[in-house]
Amino acid sequence: MTEGTGGTAKEAAPASGTVHWIGAGLSTGSGLAALCDTADRVRLWHRTEERAADALAALGLTGRAEPRAYTLAALAADLAPGDVVVSMLPAPEHAPLLATAIERRAHFACSSYVSDAVLDQVPAAEAEGLTVLTEAGLDPGIDHLFAHSLIARAERAVGVDTAATYTLTSYCGGIPAVPNDFKYRFSWAPAGVLNALRAPARYIEDGAETTAARPWEATRPHVIDGETFEAYPNRDSVPFLRQYALPAAWKPRTFVRGTLRLDGWRTAWAPVFAELERGDDERIAALARELAATYPTTEADRDRVVLAVSL
Repeated sequence: MTEGTGGTAKEAAPASGTVHWIGAGLSTGSGLAALCDTADRVRLWHRTEERAADALAALGLTGRAEPRAYTLAALAADLAPGDVVVSMLPAPEHAPLLATAIERRAHFACSSYVSDAVLDQVPAAEAEGLTVLTEAGLDPGIDHLFAHSLIARAERAVGVDTAATYTLTSYCGGIPAVPNDFKYRFSWAPAGVLNALRAPARYIEDGAETTAARPWEATRPHVIDGETFEAYPNRDSVPFLRQYALPAAWKPRTFVRGTLRLDGWRTAWAPVFAELERGDDERIAALARELAATYPTTEADRDRVVLAVSL
């Protein structure tokens, strides 16, 4: 989506046909391949040109994208008006990357939740006719589309002025197709997985706002097509009540966006939770590296993704 402010915007900057994909971690794969099929030019930026080239080779994309050594200054020098910057970097790095994109009149996209630091730059992007696209992944992203579809169908069936209570749950998770003893394999940044668990979760339960300081302690069974998973709230669900624009006559009984894990996950991760409770940043960073080495997603593994949105 383009984040708008209601101000005066220039006509949309025409696309140049060049896409700059920034980062080549565990989440880089089919998306980059799809761009190689459709864009005129694709450049993959990684820590070194050699590592970018190795990433392209591993994905079977050698010769279909140009490897580049990433620094913000090097990217800025290469950007041209109408280029598109796709950020696969950690969320804190999106804002400076967006600032550079706006300065060079390039469009920007990422799959992460929109942050205040990104949102604050939208007026400047809009003034230049640029698109800022966030939350453009599976979760967040496709889950939003499912929620809006369900709400539209419910409005037609129930009526927007009819008093009603509702439960809306939106759960998503990447899990190993073949369960292991840890009930998980790391298919994206391990530090990100652990740090997400350290953030309190806010949601609606029994009609009232609830906060779980330790999200895993709010884990509940969740059955999908006869299969039992474990689900826990993630981040702050409450602002999405407004974003989803549910009718004012409807009152939420439960409203939660969260994460799905295999049944038995909470028990298997008990030692991890103990470390998170102690809150030693250096130890948690080391633990992330240890777990990634012990439970990686390899070429022999199949990563199963489950998304379930219910109203």
